[in-house]
Amino acid sequence: MPPTARTPRSRWIEAGLDALARGGPDAVRVETLAAGLGVTKGGFYGYFDGRPALLAELLDEWERRSTNDVLARVEAEGGSPAEKIRRAGLLTFTDELHRIDLAVREWARQDPAVAERLRRVDNVRMDFLRTMFAGFIDDPDEVEARCILAFALAIGRHFIAVDHPGRTHREAIVLAGDRLLRP
Repeated sequence: MPPTARTPRSRWIEAGLDALARGGPDAVRVETLAAGLGVTKGGFYGYFDGRPALLAELLDEWERRSTNDVLARVEAEGGSPAEKIRRAGLLTFTDELHRIDLAVREWARQDPAVAERLRRVDNVRMDFLRTMFAGFIDDPDEVEARCILAFALAIGRHFIAVDHPGRTHREAIVLAGDRLLRP
């Protein structure tokens, strides 16, 4: 009988990110992940030294996806500063990444090390926005104001529970984004 294939490391990380997005770090449990993957937890320990190591890997993966990967793709695809801002927002705040981002933000409220990681990621994002907005706005105060507004819109749009007469929620968000990206 051939040996059973080992569950790839990437599947453990994906399962961990999904659990994190659904229930925060407390939902990331080796036994639960193994059950969801349909495997025993023994394979987990071939990749990770324990749950804390997995949690650190989840943060690494979230950071890589939401900063390095996004910025590399934005630069590769090119365009005007406004187009780059729009593309970065669309890539960074996909439903999948946004769910993880929100879970990390909640986790950061309880864990200083996670808060520091979040600060680093947010600073990368804000530095990108500052550079892009400065590409078509001369006033540094206007650049900073638009960066904050764009960032707040991207993160908080899912928390806004208001009617938009004559528009869908998405249309109102797009309208706000278009206003922010005007020269």
